[in-house]
Order: sequence, then structure tokens, then C-alpha cells
Amino acid sequence: MKKTITLLTVVALMLTVFVGCNQATPNNSDTIKVGINYELSGGTATYGQSSVEGIELAIEEINKAGGINGKQIQPVKYDNKSEEAEATTLATRLITQDKVLAVLGPATSGMFKATIPVAEQNKIPVASGSATANDVTVDANGVKEFAFRICFYDEVQGQVMADYAYEKLGKQKAVIIMDSSSDYAKGLAESFTETFEAAGGTIVAQEAYVTNDTDFNAVITSIKGQDFDVIFIPGYYQEVGLIIKQARAQGIDVPILGADGFDSPKLAELAGADALSNVYFSNHYSSLDQDPTVQEFIKSFKAQYNKEPDAFNALGYDLAKFVADGISRAEKPDGESVRNALAETKEFHGVTGTITVDENHNAVKDIIVIQMENGKQANSERIKPEE
Repeated sequence: MKKTITLLTVVALMLTVFVGCNQATPNNSDTIKVGINYELSGGTATYGQSSVEGIELAIEEINKAGGINGKQIQPVKYDNKSEEAEATTLATRLITQDKVLAVLGPATSGMFKATIPVAEQNKIPVASGSATANDVTVDANGVKEFAFRICFYDEVQGQVMADYAYEKLGKQKAVIIMDSSSDYAKGLAESFTETFEAAGGTIVAQEAYVTNDTDFNAVITSIKGQDFDVIFIPGYYQEVGLIIKQARAQGIDVPILGADGFDSPKLAELAGADALSNVYFSNHYSSLDQDPTVQEFIKSFKAQYNKEPDAFNALGYDLAKFVADGISRAEKPDGESVRNALAETKEFHGVTGTITVDENHNAVKDIIVIQMENGKQANSERIKPEE
């Protein structure tokens, strides 16, 4: 009798494991599992938090509309704590244990790149709404087959802002203040310099700081006596807000330019509204855009969260809908089929622009340049990057 009971127990356990495995496989479920691997705490948490708000709104809308080919999206969400090692660990967990069909995130380039080897090894696509480093989807070894992004990359931002400074604002002598510890900042600075000098401008000086610095007065003092008419700061809002505040306090009133790292509600808190005038930065989205898709998104987002959306909210929202669109067009519910469908995306109309995926898995779309006055967005301009 004891042997019979033991045998039955073993069989029951085996059946439980078998059923559990089937539940984890998208092919045999009424749901489609999608991973969310974002910076919900740590140094770049505002980017991750905003992205996930947009993602969750999009998933809710998709599910309410019937899901993907009749299946509901089941998000599996983790916090990578703004740590690359944790992002890699979570990508592995999502793909090998949770059995997701695709992974959304992380938000920042370094974090996202840390997940790509896992995606490539397991043939499950990963996609970011905001990883802008030049080498995210393609490097010296070629295209990373399972990595995608729906944002433009840093080289494009640097080119657009250099052209904007020289052509639109009529500035010819620039100072660059950059985070020397950041690949993001280095890529932007290099692209800005190349384009600005090719147009006829001069880089008067290039000063450096490192992430988490808070006192920039020495840097500002070193440039104050030089002859320049514009400052380009490729960096993130944590340091940029303080740089702008301290520069304005020392009487520097020239235009200050930057990129999408400026986009955070924290920027105004750090710099102060009075300092944030004559400031311009490239971005993926502006609430000033009167496109019906943009205005409908703003309405839905405000109804859900009772606040105005930012660019990372919009990028997260577009990312979820972009990946869902790819899954819906995939020949089969597996990673390689979804990869193929994402790579074939043409004219996907999102909040952050109309997206076509190029041969390097980058998004081809317009870029927005935002002007800030008194701490608020005062104007936005849509620019088509040069081919």
C-alpha cells in the first residue's frame, strides 16, 4: 500500500510539473506573456517608471480591445534597480523561466545592451523605447538580430542639435560640457562636434564631469571668460539640472542645448524654473504636437494617471503597441517569427512618430526639438533627420 501511494504521489508531481511547463509556454495558453525589465528604482528610475506607465496603459488598451489575435497579454514585470548585472539576470529569468515571447526594456542603453546576449542566445526579441546609444542594435560584428528600438539614436540627436544651433539659432562658437563616464554623452558630443564643425562652427572648449557630480562651479568658471555663444550638454537630467542652475547663477545666458536625457520632471526641480529659459533639447515627443494620435494619448494617459505624460511615457506606450503589432503579424508564436515581423515593420503610426524599421533594427522617424522657457515647454518643432 505504501509503495502504491508513493507511486501515485510521484505521478501526481510529474503531472503537476508537466502542466506547469505547458502553462509557461505561450503556444499552449490563452495569454501571451511579455516581459517588462525596467529601472523602477536606482539612478535612472524616472525613465523606467515613466516607460512602464506607458507600457501598462497600452497593454490595458490592447487587452480591452480583444488582445492579440484573441489572446490577452500577460505582462511579467521586474525592477532591474538601474543595475546592468540585475538587468541581465532578469532577462534570463524572463526568457528561460517565465517563458515570455518578447521583453520590453530596459530604458537606458547600458542596461538594454546588458540583456541582448541573453536574447540572442535564446532567440527571443528584446526591444527598447529609449536606448539611444549608436551601437545598441548594430556593432562591428553586425546587426544584433534579436534587438530592436523605436527611438532614434545618439548620432542623429547630435547631428540635429548641431544643425539647430548653427542654422536655426545662428550660433557659431560652442562649448561642450559632457559626462566623461557616459557612452551616451560621448556619442552625442562626438556627433555634435563633427556636424557643427562641418557646418563652419567652432568648438571653443570641451569640459568634463562624471556621473553623480553636484558642484560644477569650477567647470563653469573655466569657460566663463571664453568667447562662445552656445553650450551643448550631452547628459542626463540629474547633473544637467545642476549645471544649468549654476551656469545661470554665474551670469551665463547663452542658449543651452541638449538631448533626450533632459526629459524628466526632475529637471525643473533641480535647475529651477527661472534658469530653464533659452534651453533647447531633442526629444521623441511633445505634448504641444496637435497630431490626433498624440492628443488622444494625452487624454487617455491623464484619465489613467491624473497627470501630463512625458516622452518616456509616450515611448513606453508606443513600444508596447509596436511589439504587440509584431506579435500579431508573426507567422507563429515563437521568438524567431516575432523577430521577423518586427524587422518588417513599415509605417507604424505611433505617438512618437511614424516608424519604419531599417536594416539595422533602428526606427526611421522624425525628431522633435523642444524649446523651454521659464521651466516649461514653450515650443516644439518636428524635424526630419538627413539621410
